[in-house]
Amino acid sequence: MRQDTSANHTTLIEKGFILLFNSQDLSGWKIPEGDNGHWNVVDGVIDYDAQSEASGDKNLWTEETFVDFILRISWRFKQTSGLYPMPTILPDGSHETDENGEVIKELRPNADSGIYLRGTGKGQVNLWCWPIGSGELWNYRNDKSMTAEIRASAVPKVCADNPVGEWNSMEITMKGDRVTVVLNDQMVIDNAQTPGLPEEGAIALQHHGGINKETGELSPASSLVQFRDIYIKQLD
Repeated sequence: MRQDTSANHTTLIEKGFILLFNSQDLSGWKIPEGDNGHWNVVDGVIDYDAQSEASGDKNLWTEETFVDFILRISWRFKQTSGLYPMPTILPDGSHETDENGEVIKELRPNADSGIYLRGTGKGQVNLWCWPIGSGELWNYRNDKSMTAEIRASAVPKVCADNPVGEWNSMEITMKGDRVTVVLNDQMVIDNAQTPGLPEEGAIALQHHGGINKETGELSPASSLVQFRDIYIKQLD
């Protein structure tokens, strides 16, 4: 069993944080019905292979719901799952195009997961290997009904990801309809507005990708991911 090695454990508890993952089992989490062991605890970390056999929702949700909070979580991709055609995301949230207006894409190694806020995929904080970096609010950047300001605020300000295989430390602050994301001590999302999110909901670790039924191989955007050191502090 992996023991919590965070030097900040005692300090976090003193500051009002609680553990959401005990490093031993998935107590406090809702394992998808029919998952068949793909969401698992290995060497004290939550381990996922992107192959949940659940017929419905394959994400791993907390049993408890939250309103305003600070979430601290460490994650890493174990490996990439193939080459994915990635566009270049511009600061305004649009994609770089060529002289004909076609989106420019480049095949790059990829893995893909995320963290859902307040019980909905609308509140997804992306974890992936795209050049823009993790922390992106996909559903707000891509929602053309949103204002230009909201879409731009959903784009990471810097790529702060560590290389695949290395651990990343992320802090997500959700207060009202605003989200701030700090990744590896760098601000990537700064007080982004998220209109339409529920006022309260659970937190999820995202399933993404999985086995391609035609090829029998993992899709090049699969959640080959691990999580550890998960703390939350509820805000007044």
